[in-house]
Amino acid sequence: MKINKDCEIKNVSSKLMDIRKKKLYEFSQKRKLQYYPNNFVPNTNIVKLRSRYEASGREDLNTISQVEKHSIAGRIILRRIMGRSSFITLRDEQGKIQVYLNSKILGQDNYEDFKKYYDIGDIIGVIGFIFKTKTKELSLYAHKIELVTKSIRPLPEKFHGLNSLELKYRKRYLDLMINEDTRKVFQTRSEIIKFIRYYFSNNLGFTEVETPMMHNIPGGATANPFKTYHNSLDMPLFLRIAPELFLKKLVVGGFEKVFEINRNFRNEGLSSHHNPEFTTIEFYQAYSNFKDLMCLTENLLRNLCQHIMKTTQINYRGFEIDFSLPFQKIDMVQSILQYSPSLCLKDLITVENAVKVAIDLEIDIDPDSSIGIIQSKIFENVVEKKLIHPTFITGYPTEISPLARPNNLNPLVTDRFELFIAGFEIANGFSELNDPSVQRENFVQQFHDKNISDYQQHIDFEYIEALEYGLPPTAGEGIGLDRLVMLLTNQESIKDVILFPQMRRVL
Repeated sequence: MKINKDCEIKNVSSKLMDIRKKKLYEFSQKRKLQYYPNNFVPNTNIVKLRSRYEASGREDLNTISQVEKHSIAGRIILRRIMGRSSFITLRDEQGKIQVYLNSKILGQDNYEDFKKYYDIGDIIGVIGFIFKTKTKELSLYAHKIELVTKSIRPLPEKFHGLNSLELKYRKRYLDLMINEDTRKVFQTRSEIIKFIRYYFSNNLGFTEVETPMMHNIPGGATANPFKTYHNSLDMPLFLRIAPELFLKKLVVGGFEKVFEINRNFRNEGLSSHHNPEFTTIEFYQAYSNFKDLMCLTENLLRNLCQHIMKTTQINYRGFEIDFSLPFQKIDMVQSILQYSPSLCLKDLITVENAVKVAIDLEIDIDPDSSIGIIQSKIFENVVEKKLIHPTFITGYPTEISPLARPNNLNPLVTDRFELFIAGFEIANGFSELNDPSVQRENFVQQFHDKNISDYQQHIDFEYIEALEYGLPPTAGEGIGLDRLVMLLTNQESIKDVILFPQMRRVL
């Protein structure tokens, strides 16, 4: 009879867990301790110890160790038992350090308890003195150890990383526990968001606000929403696609510079660049236009890169990207011609010719689509992936930009841009359409194009009413923070920069 390997592994894991549970019981009974005590308080951490003592010599530390005692807490990730003395490696949130245990200092009973009851994965507290070994490794000489939390479930065997991406994403806590590189990615993510928040609030004078995440209608973009239901109000609600309309209502109300770092939800496909819930910063500035925001964005990313990376030059998946250079700016149609030398302008300015181009490129297109929609489809397929260096694409067709202000010289396009880096979109911004009558027409046309018959239930008439009170000339933009983190941490998939990405349920 063939034994199922997964069942065999589960049986082994179950046996090891039983052994560890028994150890916890026996140790607690022997020492008359609580199973999970809550009274150990470290007075420092490993990063602080390294920062303070790494440069000190062995003799200097011998002097210091006579007077300075430290207590730290962390998880055991390595054990080396050597008779009357042992070494363990302890890891806390930001670092790891070697701990030396000696039976004479700890006492024979305590040392034997360590050998018998402590396991890799256990969280312990250590009190001791700092020193350096003969190999000059900074270490802590333990005078007292405490079992703070027993790890009942053994850690994965592969200590140098989890080989399964599926396991990394589903059990992120194990990934963080074992993989230092993963922790660095999310520490960097935190620093990126912290810098952006400071930059907008302190450098640019924006006000940070919070707007609803549950909307009465699916507004803010053309993507498919997630639906829910409010029992007390007896009404359907939609998780927000974007906070855009609420933020512009605040500009109407007198907040001239607002931003929100927000979580958005789109009920669409998953890919290396798409997750159903994602994080952006969206911001609006009165008495500005899309050109002002292009300048703001360029300065923001240049300063962010310098702050996070300590340089303006990064390598992303083999591409050298230099944020110190001026960002390129190019019109959408001109970009198609630039990256498709076989095409000329007449191929893109009539529906008939543009449809032929799309068919030749094997792009799925509705022949009844407008010229702007066809041009945008060709752009997405031909140009986007080739935009490696920071590039602003402008001249977006009016049909795909219902909230953007039409260009004064060419009303077929809008004062809008998208920023592309390393072949994918990072930001989207435009001068806001503040004519309420035109905005109403655009909303109606938008839902007519999507074949939504009950569009009256989908249009935010409150927003149009707010526009009728007067929205000053305003520019707004959204920057995808997940993708920005991907770029600055050299990650290929968005799942690698989201702590708990959406995964299919395992039954």
